[in-house]
Amino acid sequence: MPKDPICGMEGTIPFGKYYFCSDNCVKKFKKGIKTPWYKERLYLILIITLLVVSVSYFVSFLNPFFDAFIDYFKLIWWAVLLGLLIGGLIDRFVPREYVSKYLAQNKKRTIFYATFLGFIMSACSHGILAISIELYKKGASVPAIIAFLLAAPWANIVITVLLFSFFGFKAIFLIVAAIIIAITTGFIFQLLDKKNLIEKAKSAKVDEKFSVWKDIKKRKKAYAFSFNALLNDSKGVLHGSWTLSKMVLWWILIGMLLASAARAFIPVHIFHQFLGPTLLGIAITLIIATIIEVCSEGSSPIAFEIYNQTGALGNSFVFLMSGVTTDMTEIGLIWSNIGKKAAIWLPIVTIPQIVLVGFLFNMFL
Repeated sequence: MPKDPICGMEGTIPFGKYYFCSDNCVKKFKKGIKTPWYKERLYLILIITLLVVSVSYFVSFLNPFFDAFIDYFKLIWWAVLLGLLIGGLIDRFVPREYVSKYLAQNKKRTIFYATFLGFIMSACSHGILAISIELYKKGASVPAIIAFLLAAPWANIVITVLLFSFFGFKAIFLIVAAIIIAITTGFIFQLLDKKNLIEKAKSAKVDEKFSVWKDIKKRKKAYAFSFNALLNDSKGVLHGSWTLSKMVLWWILIGMLLASAARAFIPVHIFHQFLGPTLLGIAITLIIATIIEVCSEGSSPIAFEIYNQTGALGNSFVFLMSGVTTDMTEIGLIWSNIGKKAAIWLPIVTIPQIVLVGFLFNMFL
């Protein structure tokens, strides 16, 4: 059987002189066909961003937008670059079989693997998007990707330290709750997957006898370290990172523009007046988090300020978690790279859990 030039699986769908395993691979192949730079979304959004930011620098009324955008850029640039770099490393060095072994199977333990992987990732909500899309390209299941996305931004090691510095021992409740929601959401998405209510990931053949550790040792012995090998690997990583950046970076830029506008022109102190430990306060917090969601490192201080002024730990949790699940950047990337069904189900499944946990926190903590 001919091989799919995109994923390497057996191809059955003809397109031109190639055969593909799925319509998704056909779409990706079409996207890979070289197009003029001015028709690519990344360049168009980048030009628009530069124009808007430049104008905001010279027009006094828009100066707050410029300041907010620069602050936002300082907060997330390293995380985005780290995410793209890790994505490039995964593309170059992580065989599809590794991802299939741990993240492609429709088993409960897959969700635990994905959640743990998200927990140990040191990247913010925007940096983690690039990594998750790369894992999806490698064959990770949709439920695993959703669990990974939810666990990574607020339960990762860096944010764990940051949250403890703000909330003290109460940070434990925030982190554990985030992990639980990531796991339960992953399980619900597995059920949706069984019912064919979300898009299917690329078909991935899983060999139960395949050992990742044995394969790593085998590859390590076979690898001939040299300058040329290092150069080729570096080029491969950069190529993977660049390919990934064209998929995710334009969405991140849109999110930065919207978040900067919200921060510049919507006074945060006004919001605090309506963020009491009530269901109405939680509902308003949910709306605010949707509007002004920023990077996880940037949102943590705002969440603490909400807690500091209102004493509502539940509202802080809602602000942290709902910003991820209702963020246009995240939903847009899921919509364009995985499918609209998965993107629509994300807030439907997660928001009720987040509101319930926030309400319980306000009652008992």
